[in-house]
Amino acid sequence: MDTRIEQFKVKMGKSVDALREEYAAIRAGRANPHLLDKIRVDYYGQPSSLQSVANVSVPEARIIQIQPWESKLIKEIEKAIIASDLGLTPSNDGKVIRLVFPELTEERRKELVKDVKKKAETAKIAVRNIRRDANDLFKKQNKASELSDDEFKHLEDEVQKITDLYVSEIDKVMEDKSKEILTV
Repeated sequence: MDTRIEQFKVKMGKSVDALREEYAAIRAGRANPHLLDKIRVDYYGQPSSLQSVANVSVPEARIIQIQPWESKLIKEIEKAIIASDLGLTPSNDGKVIRLVFPELTEERRKELVKDVKKKAETAKIAVRNIRRDANDLFKKQNKASELSDDEFKHLEDEVQKITDLYVSEIDKVMEDKSKEILTV
């Protein structure tokens, strides 16, 4: 792998990783503890991740159970969950908080799949923009006689191959998430 291309490959990889993170936050009717990854709880004046102040588990397919290390955190955790855009109402028994995921309707599943496709298209645009940046850089180097025409053509072809690879990876991630959402 040419070192001149490596930086662009890393950026494209980050676009795919960002897409995976966004998909982890999409509810598919099943309990997924990664939905809570972005939630921050006020812990002695310090915003902390939910996983650092509580034990998060999935005792049943549609329930996430949160057991705080300190019982006084229950109210803070509930506040953080309600303030998030998850659309879930927490319930607690004084010791643990439970998040029950309602069964998704067919209409809601289709909306989620549309959202998944939009996010995938955004990731593809990001990858294509990185390709454009790479090609622009190589064009400038070619015009400044830092690259020969053959080297320029070779680098352009390599960047296109890498772009195609990441676009197909985005398609695969999108299909997997769509199947997960549509599976009842």
